[in-house]
Amino acid sequence: MRLRNGTVATALVFITTFLSLSWYTAWQNGKEKLMAYQREFHALKERLRIAEHRTLQRSSELHAILDHFRRMIKEANGSRDALNHFSVSVVMGIPTVKRRVKSYLKETLHSLIDKLSPEEKLDCVIIVFVGETDLEYVNSVVASLQKEFATEISSGLVEVISPPATYYPDLNNLKETFGDSKERVRWRTKQNLDYCFLMMYAQRKGIYYIQLEDDIVAKQNYFSTIKNFALQLSSEDWMILEFSQLGFIGKMFQAPDITLIVEFILMFYKEKPIDWLLDHILWVKVCNPEKDAKHCDRQKSNLRIRFRPSLFQHVGLHSSLAGKIQKLTDKDFLKPLLHKIHVNPPAEVSTSLKVYQGHTLEKTYLGEDFFWAITPVAGDYILFKFDKPVNVERYLFRSGNPEHPGDQLWNTTVEVLPYRKDIVELRSDTKDKRLSDGFFRIGKFEDGLAEGPVNSYLNPISALRLSVLQNSAVWVILNEVSVPLLSTGPVFLWNQQICHMAFLFESLLRDHIQNDVLENGIMSSNQHGFMKDRSCQTNLIAFYDEVSKKLDSGKIQIDYIYCIPKAFDTVPHKRLLSKLRSIGLSEVAHG
Repeated sequence: MRLRNGTVATALVFITTFLSLSWYTAWQNGKEKLMAYQREFHALKERLRIAEHRTLQRSSELHAILDHFRRMIKEANGSRDALNHFSVSVVMGIPTVKRRVKSYLKETLHSLIDKLSPEEKLDCVIIVFVGETDLEYVNSVVASLQKEFATEISSGLVEVISPPATYYPDLNNLKETFGDSKERVRWRTKQNLDYCFLMMYAQRKGIYYIQLEDDIVAKQNYFSTIKNFALQLSSEDWMILEFSQLGFIGKMFQAPDITLIVEFILMFYKEKPIDWLLDHILWVKVCNPEKDAKHCDRQKSNLRIRFRPSLFQHVGLHSSLAGKIQKLTDKDFLKPLLHKIHVNPPAEVSTSLKVYQGHTLEKTYLGEDFFWAITPVAGDYILFKFDKPVNVERYLFRSGNPEHPGDQLWNTTVEVLPYRKDIVELRSDTKDKRLSDGFFRIGKFEDGLAEGPVNSYLNPISALRLSVLQNSAVWVILNEVSVPLLSTGPVFLWNQQICHMAFLFESLLRDHIQNDVLENGIMSSNQHGFMKDRSCQTNLIAFYDEVSKKLDSGKIQIDYIYCIPKAFDTVPHKRLLSKLRSIGLSEVAHG
């Protein structure tokens, strides 16, 4: 019995001792883990503090750099006040540096300038950025360009700039990354800084900025294609438009976005090349880390829109990086442009034709693609119904394209629907044929093309229609649709309320003049009217048209309503003409 009790007591002591030791060991281990966690937490806190300090320091440096940019650019602009183009549509930036083998700069400038029309030269600026601090070399480039492009430089079409010697930081101790040599890392880092300076300088000069290089050639009509493609897109829809698939060539930005882009590049200019950084900007803006890569790519494609075919081709064999042979070419450049872009007034489009493979009429009207449809038959139509009545100056429709030149519209007419329903009474002598549904036939296709003016008395118009009169033996392609508006004042343009008021004013004016003439008996044998030997009655319609044109162009104001009836006094011809001139209608005098 004693032995059993002793055994139990011994067992209890052993268990108690074991549990105590186990508890102490667990407590000690927990304490050590807690201390380790505390050490890691303090280390993490310190790293975050250092990172925050570095971020603030970088932010301060970045703001200082941007302020320095703005001061330098303000000084540069101040010295060019008379020559610069401000508020142009497109600014083209061309960075250039000293090349050991061959410079392509002059050939590039000739390719860009020679393909500009006189009007386009007034709507763009080409900025050549010489990325060197050697003044002797910079001056030699300026002298060479001045000799070759004296007219373009004096007119402000071409500008040549270079950064101050203090602009570049020390580029000799850069970290080598991504397997690039020290020389390549230095080259790409300096290139990023060159882009930043050039973009900041160009930002205030135009609506859009497009990045080019000093060893490219451009396609014919490149400027109008770029401008019209950008204008038909909503400004909120995109951040980058790509007119070449190579590197940074042909990348276009909106001027307000340049500040964000430059700030981002300056934060990481030592880390990666410019095209990689651009992709990262898009990732930061639209990619969700919880979504997959495909979703991210779809989101980025909404901000980065590619135009095809490419408008610029890289031709330089010898890179600006010493010893590098650059054989890159853009395969899309050789492809023909199968459609032409125009900025057309907003409209709802529809057709009875059967569309082939997604080449829709909507895309054609917006300049995104050509319209392709299966064989038309008599009675088929293409309709453009404008969102609001518009004053159309002329029309152009081109069918067929280089790949399918035979797919043209034949036996097809162009018709417009005037907003005013009383147009037939107003101009009964018109050569344009009025159809039963109110449309007027104003033209037809010849050799695949329909173009011509829209008579002013038909404006404003609500719709425009292409009508097929006979069955066709071929399919049809429509590759160009252009409906330019009249450059007029605000009377009819875009606002339906204003249009209605203008029509009401015209009717009141016509009635007032007619009543004044008839009721007061002011017609007599010595009243010659607006044209020699012709009466007022003969020329009333011409008078109405002329008044409408003057109002639209802003040459006369509504104040003159009260003066116009005085032109119908019973006065001799010379005195009448004098009165007409006094109210701005001298052009009518001799027809």
